[in-house]
Amino acid sequence: MGNWQSGATPSRLRKDYYNGDIPWLKTGDLNDSVIKSIPETITRKALEETSVKLNPTGSVLIAMYGATIGKIGILALPATTNQACCACVDYMCDKMFLFYFLLANRKRFVAMGGGGAQPNISKEKITNTHIPLPPLSEQHRIVAKIEELFVHFDKIESSLQA
Repeated sequence: MGNWQSGATPSRLRKDYYNGDIPWLKTGDLNDSVIKSIPETITRKALEETSVKLNPTGSVLIAMYGATIGKIGILALPATTNQACCACVDYMCDKMFLFYFLLANRKRFVAMGGGGAQPNISKEKITNTHIPLPPLSEQHRIVAKIEELFVHFDKIESSLQA
């Protein structure tokens, strides 16, 4: 499906690793949508001296631990993540198709996390998930239909709230 990588947390003891200009996403920042801003940042030094990886714009993210397990997002800007987040960076499909597949399968990922005090899924569980992959043209058609339906749902929701 693509190249999946997890992030890291630079040492909090190193003040020179934080408050830089590189966005650093935690799973609580995942919003099941496009991520346009991330409140916390790290420095170039943290990126160079730790195992933190810079994910490109368009990366599809999924939370692997705790209460946010299965939450997803798509980066609208280059960003790093903590180790509780897994990013698909070089995907071999329509990124929105992957996004909607992950969204539709959240319960499955939560179930994979087990029933412990802190449920978690590993990167391996994510990469070993079989994703039915139609031809790219069909992926585009499916995504367009989903987005068309969301527009209708939004209109219905607005009319119910009025």
